[in-house]
Amino acid sequence: MRTLANNNDKESVLDRLRQVQPDSQRLWGKMTPHQMVCHLSDSFKTAIGERSVAGDKSNLLTKTLVRWIALYAPMKWPHGVPTMAENDQERGGTPPEDFQRDVSELETIIRRITNAQRDFKWGRHPLFAEMSERDWMRWGYLHCDHHLRQFGV
Repeated sequence: MRTLANNNDKESVLDRLRQVQPDSQRLWGKMTPHQMVCHLSDSFKTAIGERSVAGDKSNLLTKTLVRWIALYAPMKWPHGVPTMAENDQERGGTPPEDFQRDVSELETIIRRITNAQRDFKWGRHPLFAEMSERDWMRWGYLHCDHHLRQFGV
């Protein structure tokens, strides 16, 4: 099972991230490559409590069965699942500015959350509520993988 807690999996994600270019063609969805990079950064910042999203959308079903399916069932995430407005670059997310700087910032935050020395506390997921570090590392890998595959890398 791939996870950012595994150094090889983390480095694979970072290598794939470096392959994304501002003009990479998307295979689905509406995000540009630059918006995707900012979306991933915003999502990680939400995970570690540096960005907030409005309201708690979790319930018993999303905190249990949906979380388990999303994180541990052997299937790819579906396309077209809407994101929270705060992490959507066309609504409330961080606007793309400088592509290389934004890619570098995403790489830095991925390295930061996978560092053994934590300078943050895990936040709450808007749908899955409180998650263990194991869950967050699995989510981080799957979220990056989903969006990198969106751009063919």
